[in-house]
Amino acid sequence: MTETEKAEQVVAALRSAEASAPEAALQTLNGLMGLVRSPSAEQPLEVEEARAAAFMSICEVGKALHRKQPTEALWPAAVSATERWLTLVK
Repeated sequence: MTETEKAEQVVAALRSAEASAPEAALQTLNGLMGLVRSPSAEQPLEVEEARAAAFMSICEVGKALHRKQPTEALWPAAVSATERWLTLVK
């Protein structure tokens, strides 16, 4: 799977998870970790940083869901960070 395909899949899953119940959203986010954690091949530093930012943002949403805390402000940041990663790999 290419870096672009990974980023596209993560963006789509985040948008879907945001509209899901908290437990379902958490399961979706857990399933994304493998895609976001490891690059497909060596990438420019800017892409690596964007991917890392997406990973951290998704982790923040996951932590809040796990702790049953509000996530309304966290979802847009996670989607935005992931969209930036996608833009850089296209």
